[in-house]
Amino acid sequence: MNRSILLVIFFITLLIPFRVTATEIHVAVASNFAHTLDQLQPQFEQAFPHRLKISLGSTGKFYAQIRNGAPFDAFLAADAKRPQLLEQEGVALRGSRFTYAVGQIALWSPGQNRPAPSLLTEQNFHYLAIANPKTAPYGEAAQAVLKRLKLWDTLRPKMARGENIAQTFHFIASGNAELGFVALSQIQFLQFSKTPSLQQALPSSQTKSPFPSDVWVVPPEWYPPILQQAVILSSSPHPEVVQTFFDFLKSDIAKSILHDYGYRTP
Repeated sequence: MNRSILLVIFFITLLIPFRVTATEIHVAVASNFAHTLDQLQPQFEQAFPHRLKISLGSTGKFYAQIRNGAPFDAFLAADAKRPQLLEQEGVALRGSRFTYAVGQIALWSPGQNRPAPSLLTEQNFHYLAIANPKTAPYGEAAQAVLKRLKLWDTLRPKMARGENIAQTFHFIASGNAELGFVALSQIQFLQFSKTPSLQQALPSSQTKSPFPSDVWVVPPEWYPPILQQAVILSSSPHPEVVQTFFDFLKSDIAKSILHDYGYRTP
């Protein structure tokens, strides 16, 4: 073939954009982040050709599963401890770990129009819902609050412990527990919900009204910071795609959604 023709073909191929292969990545996600991820996922999938396969659960259980070879590509934990351990153990890629959100907790007592700490002190309830402090970082934060109030030992017989913060929230929403500690992001989800009964319970997000009297946002200084960290797992065949997702979580669009759903960002 004529040399000049070969050069023309070469330069034409340079002008043809590279095709980006759509890839699905499997992400293990702490249950407290479920509703926020519902908003983030379509934004990511519209901006990039990739897809997210999401598994929700407790941070402690995911940590154990990942150590035993569970085929996830990434882990979005509800704490910093487990991602750091996975990195130290060589199960997560070094340098991939970062804080994607800072969680907050709230005491939710549906229908109670009284100051929350006094509800705890008076103990006029049968059950207080709390996530398991051994496996759920939000449960660990709630434990710190109760110890600060010197109520941990007193209230232990009344505690209904959820496997994770999602189950804890369900205990309260279903009426099986009169009050309990939940993620502020779950309360914010109620605020944005279209369910009429829930809309009556919480103010419109448009007005930026303060929370109603049955929600007590616990001061952040009352418990250790809930630094929610993410890592890429060493076994992932698609680390570059996971990094694209992580970069998206650091974007201004993602941070705006995080703030709307009750998280702080680093």
